[in-house]
Amino acid sequence: MGVMKRLSGIIQAKANKALDKAEDPRDTLDLSYEKQLENLQKVRRGLADVATAKKRIELQANQLQAQANKLQDQAKQALGQGREDLAREALTRRSAIAQQLTDLQTQHEQIEQQQQTLLTTSQRLQASVEGFRTKKETLKASYTAAQAQVNIDEATSGISESMGDAGLAMQRAQDKIASMQARAGAMDELVTAGAFSDPTQSDDIQAQLNQASTNADIDAQLAQLQGELTTQPAGQLNASSEAAPASTGTASQGSASQGEISDGETIQPTDSAS
Repeated sequence: MGVMKRLSGIIQAKANKALDKAEDPRDTLDLSYEKQLENLQKVRRGLADVATAKKRIELQANQLQAQANKLQDQAKQALGQGREDLAREALTRRSAIAQQLTDLQTQHEQIEQQQQTLLTTSQRLQASVEGFRTKKETLKASYTAAQAQVNIDEATSGISESMGDAGLAMQRAQDKIASMQARAGAMDELVTAGAFSDPTQSDDIQAQLNQASTNADIDAQLAQLQGELTTQPAGQLNASSEAAPASTGTASQGSASQGEISDGETIQPTDSAS
């Protein structure tokens, strides 16, 4: 029993919370205003009905008063003609009509009091409805402004959080860039210091030494050729030039007779006498 009661309370509390969250005070205020207008309309219809009833009593009283006046005239005519019996009958009927007129007058006064009461109620209710309408619109405007402020605050909070996250991301990016720049600078310093060798680049000093050795060898070969040209007779040069295409062996013997050419040695010309 206690568990069911507690469960019922929990369900009711959650339902009230859900309804409170879903309820819009502006809609509730508009609904209350519409109900008050309906009540005011009912009072106005009641006031119109009372006024109609009052008018009917007045019309009926006028008709009865006309009949009473007519009977009064008939009674006078009957007496003038000596018909007392007719005059008595006319006055009797007039007396009954007078009683009806008295009753109608009483009803008329009562209805008039009701009409005044309803009129006062209608005016008071009208003022109350107008006051409620003014207050309703004020509350709706205040609620709308408060809701807009809440939305702005939530948006501002979201922007602040986003800016905070963006700031952290920017800080991380800056730290990473600084780390990469520091690493690149350190690598440049190590390369400059010669800690790392670049296989795509050769040693400049060794290249210059190699180039100098090559140039010296070429200079020696040029000097040797120039010496051969200056020491060998012109006719022998021509014979050697003609014999060289015919036989390789002859050219080789001619070359051997003049001395072998070796690296770093000059050609020794042979003496024609010997």
